[in-house]
Amino acid sequence: MTDVFIAGVGMTKFGRHLDKSYKELTAEAVQMALADAGAGTADVGEAFFASCVIGFLQDQHMIPGQVALRAIGFEGIPIFNVESACASATSSMYLAAQAIRAGSCDIAIAVGTEKMNIDDKAKMFAAFDSAWDVTTVEANRDELLKMGEGINPPEGSQSDRPYSMFMDVYAAFCRQHMKTFGTTQRQIAAVAAKNHSHSVHNPLAQYQNPYTVDEILAAPPITYPLTLPMCAPISDGSAAAVLCSAEGLKRLGGDSARAVRLLSSVFRSGTSRSAAEYQNHVTALAAATAYEQAGISPADVDVVEVHDATAMGEIIQVENLQLVPFGEGGPVAERGDFTIGGRVPVNPSGGLESKGHPIGATGLGQIFELVTQLRGEAGARQVEGARVAVQENGGGIIGTEEATAAISILAKQ
Repeated sequence: MTDVFIAGVGMTKFGRHLDKSYKELTAEAVQMALADAGAGTADVGEAFFASCVIGFLQDQHMIPGQVALRAIGFEGIPIFNVESACASATSSMYLAAQAIRAGSCDIAIAVGTEKMNIDDKAKMFAAFDSAWDVTTVEANRDELLKMGEGINPPEGSQSDRPYSMFMDVYAAFCRQHMKTFGTTQRQIAAVAAKNHSHSVHNPLAQYQNPYTVDEILAAPPITYPLTLPMCAPISDGSAAAVLCSAEGLKRLGGDSARAVRLLSSVFRSGTSRSAAEYQNHVTALAAATAYEQAGISPADVDVVEVHDATAMGEIIQVENLQLVPFGEGGPVAERGDFTIGGRVPVNPSGGLESKGHPIGATGLGQIFELVTQLRGEAGARQVEGARVAVQENGGGIIGTEEATAAISILAKQ
């Protein structure tokens, strides 16, 4: 199989960019990635542009990639628009790698951009409503909320402010894990406290404020057991990566030692299963394939970025990635194993809870962090000796799990 390398990455600060268009955010990330790779627009053979809600919120339907990239100077090449809910950006990278392996080009660029903050808050929250089967909304909700039955929320643990329906879904995931494995709200808060502490050292994070576990538990409730700092904010931002073959890397003529090897990139769609069959979670199955393709085991992993739209997501996904046995994600997180300096640091960027979650850009934001870590360029949040990194990114919901799961394994040369 043709080797694929990430030669350059770029990322805007995630947050509320009310003064910038999605085209401006895209230009910023793409130009950084090109400069980082030592490439120009003329070097790129194909481009893959990911977004989810630019059409719905910005009214730029159908050709957002062509519009944004033409403005930077990309003309004549194939430009593909990619959408896969919160896994959209990783989808764009997967397809860029496939194009290189197929010999279609030797240099490709993957881009993810989202502009989510608008004045119409009701419309902004409605942007999430199509991340499941819109023809069976009531059935979807009922099936997912049943997962949380048996855990009675304490009085005062439900916000009276509007938020996405998916917060209720995430809370149901929490409650199922709590009743199945004994996971506690304090353990979930420990994950959030760790991630907010990591984000203090990430200048591109939306929030850079540390919290203690007790402060997170005392924060305004969303829906039990989730409080506000346990949940990802609504964000704007863009991230990009330049991928190439060995020949493409040679053609760029830069410092090949800074290029990161893509050992495996796996996508898997969900399957019909009961919530109790957690061993067959779509991410667990995708991760097993990714480790096999990469020729490594979970014990070889040095640093991880997982999709934590809420802090509970990290607990679920470290188990799916085989970093701990099922049911032990909460206690191990509380012990500090996933903190920078711990056994295997998870979300040194601060994770989605504090770095931000511009859904169509999120996956490449994770890749930006892991490439930075493997290069040894992460400053105060650097994971010492990091040589192998894993990214987990999920998108949408069908049944009791994500509609699609993406796993990428990267390695320092």
